[in-house]
Amino acid sequence: MRHRMILALLFFALCSSQSFAAGTSGFAVNVLVDDTPRAEYFHRGTVYIEAVRGASYSLRITNPTPYRVAVALSVDGLNTIDAKHTDARNAAKWVLEPYESTVISGWQVSNRAARSFFFTGERHSYGASLGQTENLGVIEAVYFRERRHDVEMYRPSFREGRSGAMNSAPGGSPAPSAKAQRSDAADDYAATGMGSKERHEIEMIDIDLDPTPVASVRIRYEYHPQLVKLGILPQYVAPLERRERASGFGSYCPER
Repeated sequence: MRHRMILALLFFALCSSQSFAAGTSGFAVNVLVDDTPRAEYFHRGTVYIEAVRGASYSLRITNPTPYRVAVALSVDGLNTIDAKHTDARNAAKWVLEPYESTVISGWQVSNRAARSFFFTGERHSYGASLGQTENLGVIEAVYFRERRHDVEMYRPSFREGRSGAMNSAPGGSPAPSAKAQRSDAADDYAATGMGSKERHEIEMIDIDLDPTPVASVRIRYEYHPQLVKLGILPQYVAPLERRERASGFGSYCPER
């Protein structure tokens, strides 16, 4: 499957802080483990999913409209195309045709390959290796609609595709910086690592976008103990404690 990416980005002065829950108005981001969406939990205005330590995952983004849209998609605050941390408006974006869904399984590292997402601790995350640990544990997609006029599409040859925007894509995992070794980075909290390389071809497109996003989806992910501490999942009962409460029969009321 080939995917599309914006080659030239537009710059606007307006900002938008509006946030929506996952799947609002049909715009959706689903976190997939073994091709199965993770259950979503809504808590105090935030959408959470439970991370599975060591598991590879992917992100399915969906365009429910009859218009082409562009999606700024970040994991741990890093753009999935070039690993930059910018505002959504100026970010490189994935382009979805009308009613299209596609699956992004890793950070794009060239016009033909990506490095897979997998759940790990903060210390071993891709963000920590870049010295950027401020936004670990969050997945965010911001959708922009194409303006209603004709656009020129640019599909470069392989030689052309290796220049321009793709040169800014990460080529691998840099050595951890001093900033990444801060004591507040811990393996108890979920983050995303950069996994194996896989084939993932893209095209580059010029596209003109409306200045205001039509939807924004933000998902927080944590391991089970942290979701329990936040009051999102019920308290775990130790097996021995459960066994101490065991009985041969349930309660019985003769009047029933």
